[in-house]
Amino acid sequence: MKEVYVNSLSIPGIERFAVGFDKMFDELSRTAGSLNGSNYPPYNIIRNTETTYTIEVAVAGFTESELDVELKNGELHVVGKKEGLTEDPAKYLHNGIAARNFIRTFALAENVEVQEAAVKNGILSVTLEHIIPESAKPKKIAITFQK
Repeated sequence: MKEVYVNSLSIPGIERFAVGFDKMFDELSRTAGSLNGSNYPPYNIIRNTETTYTIEVAVAGFTESELDVELKNGELHVVGKKEGLTEDPAKYLHNGIAARNFIRTFALAENVEVQEAAVKNGILSVTLEHIIPESAKPKKIAITFQK
């Protein structure tokens, strides 16, 4: 299947009924433009509930000091930097376990916060929660009738 890359996101006529979505379309375009073709390390994105998610990243072979998780400018960065990547004197017949540096970036929606990051059995799990602020919750608007 051929991959399609979007340079700009435009939905004709959307401005007739959707107000203030310019920033969202700009963010989607920026996110699509920053996708890299690497599939290392493999990862899963799980929707646990309506407001919670878990990102799982395979980090087998990385120590605590070699992993970093950072939230910056609405992006979650998972970084693995292998220390001492030197030529191993062992003569591998097959070396299928990758031991290379990586940066995996995930764009997060507004009001998504990191709740926890933990490694278990070679899988880094980052738990995220979409916290809806009071100002964004539905509210009734009083209608005033004039005579």
